[in-house]
Parts: sequence; structure tokens; C-alpha cells
Amino acid sequence: MPPARTLMLQGTASHVGKSVITAAFCRLFARAGYRVAPFKAQNMSNNSFVTRAGGEMGRAQVFQAQAAGVEPHVDMNPVLLKPGADTSAQVIVLGQPVNTMDVRGYHAYQKIAFEAVKGALARLRRQYDLVILEGAGSPAEINLRGRDIVNMKVAALADAPVLLIGDIERGGVFASLVGTMALLKPSERKRVRGYIINKFRGEASLLDSGLTFLEKRTGVPVLGVLPYVFGLPVDEEDAVTLNSQIPRTNSQGLKFGVIHLPHISNATDFAPLAELPDVAVSYIDSPNTFGDPDVVILPGTKSTVADYEWLQRQGLADCLREHVAHGGWVIGICGGYQMLGREVRDEAGVESGRGVVAGLGLLPVATKFESLKQLTQVEAVSLLPGLEGAHVRGYEIHQGRTTAEPGTPPAFRITQLFDQAASQSDGAQLGLSLFGTYLHGLFDHSDFRRAYLNRLREHKGLTPLPPHAYDTRPKDFDHLADLLRDHLDLRRIEEMVGLKI
Repeated sequence: MPPARTLMLQGTASHVGKSVITAAFCRLFARAGYRVAPFKAQNMSNNSFVTRAGGEMGRAQVFQAQAAGVEPHVDMNPVLLKPGADTSAQVIVLGQPVNTMDVRGYHAYQKIAFEAVKGALARLRRQYDLVILEGAGSPAEINLRGRDIVNMKVAALADAPVLLIGDIERGGVFASLVGTMALLKPSERKRVRGYIINKFRGEASLLDSGLTFLEKRTGVPVLGVLPYVFGLPVDEEDAVTLNSQIPRTNSQGLKFGVIHLPHISNATDFAPLAELPDVAVSYIDSPNTFGDPDVVILPGTKSTVADYEWLQRQGLADCLREHVAHGGWVIGICGGYQMLGREVRDEAGVESGRGVVAGLGLLPVATKFESLKQLTQVEAVSLLPGLEGAHVRGYEIHQGRTTAEPGTPPAFRITQLFDQAASQSDGAQLGLSLFGTYLHGLFDHSDFRRAYLNRLREHKGLTPLPPHAYDTRPKDFDHLADLLRDHLDLRRIEEMVGLKI
């Protein structure tokens, strides 16, 4: 069987829409009956996921795999960099942590990393009809070109036609597309087969003169202009977009506040909440932005101790204690759960050199960091009052081990670890209004999400939403695919890929 066909999406910068458009193409070709896999050679993200085989990979590629209707696999994201500080990151190769490296250390390691990239891509091309590749940042970064293992070097490895995406929302899209092409090598420019202009608001015909100029200047066709669509529930690669999101305000609904920690990880944990029409999610980074949320989520972090000290400096630790004292609800997830406890011990220097740090003291638990990283897919049932038996599917990614004081009830009972039956406790609670857990993806499963939100609605005297309101993701994938069908020149794309859609 010949190797899978390939198509690559690159962009003029970060956050131009590569991940979303890659997911849309995955859905579009999957709906046409092809076996499709996403691929991103190297991803820098603290939003990660644990596969069924126990490997860690970026959430954006998980979202893309879900759009394609296939099981996520670490081959789809063979190299994952998880920043833990401004100058270093944990390097994860084929799902397993290798080491924490600074920039120079990783540059020395990249030849080994690229061998993993080559092997992963080759395996995917043997299993699928089409592999849709995503680049990172811009392919025209002069200072990074010699160390590229994710953009044009991978396009050449896959012999993939490249579509270059520009973001018109931020302005300067024509300059960014022309400038990117000017800085590419001649061999790289030949790979660029078309442009996609993304996030346009207004009448597309107003761009006609600019599109004509762009095609004449570079000799590359514009394949379409995609409209700006607000509120698409996608799994972002990192926290860079949180500041740019406009919180939905709904004083009559449910209000969630998420503490925007400097090293926030798995920010996708609360994304499913924002998909619902009566839920507003806002981000808190100071007492001035704390507001009056019904529930505060203290999320995961790649640097628990450093982020807890930031929480104290910002005055947010006192805000959280006040919120609880006045009957507000709080959820701590992973690193956030650790911060809710009495202390965090990192005497081995796994995350910091601070030794023992006192926590918020809101939960009677203590955490000790260990060198072994826990990577597990789990199924669990809720033990929270009024939510007993509600099902959760999720995953754990942590190096801390948290122990509760005797008599403290757990928040969940784990019933399955990977494919094996289990009976283990997770988390701690002081009732439904205050609990912590290691379970990422807590609100991904509609059973627990619906049960928790309806109890919160009951607490506020609001009417529950019907069950069908909670299962929106398949419709979102189809909406993304329909955007491509409605706004792109699919005939040209079919010709360059060699597959009909």
C-alpha cells in the first residue's frame, strides 16, 4: 500500500488559526470516508493529554484526532515541550519525559528528537490515507531556521504541499504573507501552493484588490477567506489566547472565574463550561479582576510553588479565602488542588528549590513531590454530596503525591486505570462547594458536567438545561468542516492532495 497523502498547514505567526483549520481539514476529509491523522512534529504547550497507552501529547492534536474520528496517539505529536520556567522546559518524546532542558541543552538534543519525528510520521503514513500536518509559529524565523524540526524541514520530509495561513484580524495580513514568502528559501517557496486568509469580519469582496495584488506579487493563489467565528470551543495549545478571549457576561446564569496562573497548564479543563449558553467564564489575575464568581477554579500548573507564591503576591490567596468564607464554591485541579492544601513539600527539587511551602490551608491535605511522573487515563465516579455516582473520564499528569488527613472524604473513586478495573480514592472534599482532584478533563464528560452545573443552578434558583445542550462537540467539528467547504477553493485542494472530497 502506498504511503498516505499529505497536506501541511503553516502560518505567518503563532495563533493565526493553524490548529483549528487543521482540525477542520481532518473533519472534512474524514467525512469523505478517508482515514485521516493529524501530525505536529514538535509542540510547545502545557495543555497535554494522556493516551490509552499512557503517553503524553498536546491537546490540540487530541482535538484534531477527535475531529478525524480516530484515537489520539503520541505519533501524532512525537515531541512535546512543556515550559516550566522562562528558560527551560520538560522534553517529552513519544509520550514519555526525557529530561528538563534549557535552550542550549535542547538544541543539542534536537537531532535525536528529529529521529523520533521521522519514525512517527512514517508509522502514520503506513496506517492512514491522509496525514494533515501542522507547523508551529512561522517558517520564516531566521534565527530558528537552522534548527527547524516542525515547519519546512517536516514539509520536505513528508513531501507535503503547504497552505500558508494569515490572520487578518490583527491587521497587516498582506505584509505578513508577502514578508514570509520573501524570507523563505526558493525551494521552500515552491512548496507553498496557496494562501488562506483567516478571521475576516465583513464583506469578503472588499479584499479583492488586495488578493489580486498578493497573487500577482508572489505567484501563489489565495484559496479562500475564512470568516471570524467567535466562541468556537477548540482545545488551544497554550494559555496565550486566554488574555485575548472576551468573557461572555450573563448575570442571570452561572459565573466561573479561573485563576490565570503564570504557568497555567491544561487550560482546556474548563473549556467545556464556556460552550453552554448560560455559563460565563472569566479569567482572574488580580483582586481587581476577581469579581463575584459563583465558582472559582484553581487550575493546573507546571510550577506549583512558583505560581502559589505569585498567588500570594497578587493578593489572590486572600481573595480565595474570603470567597470560601462567604460561601463561594472552589475547585482545585492538579496543581490547584495541591495549592488548596496545608503544604507542598519539594525537598527533592523536582519543581523548585524552595523545600517546604505552606499552602492555602483550605483543604486538610499535604503534597510531596516525587521524581516519578504519574501518567494515567482513568474512569471514575463522583463521591461529592448530591453528585454521587456521576461518571467522569479523565487523565492524570502529576509528580506530586497528595495525602489527606484521616477522616477527610475523597472527591472521586477511580474505577478504571487504563483498561484495568480499579478502586482508588482521588482528591479531597469539604462538601460540594470545596474540593480538589487530580483528574484533568473533569468537565469533558457530559454526565458529571451536567450533574455539577445543575446542582449549581439549583443552588442559585435557576432552571436546569436539557440533556442535549451538553453534547455539542460533534456539531462543532462539522461546523468547522462546513466553513472550509463554503469558503475555500476545494477543487484546487483536491488536486494538490490527490483525494476527492
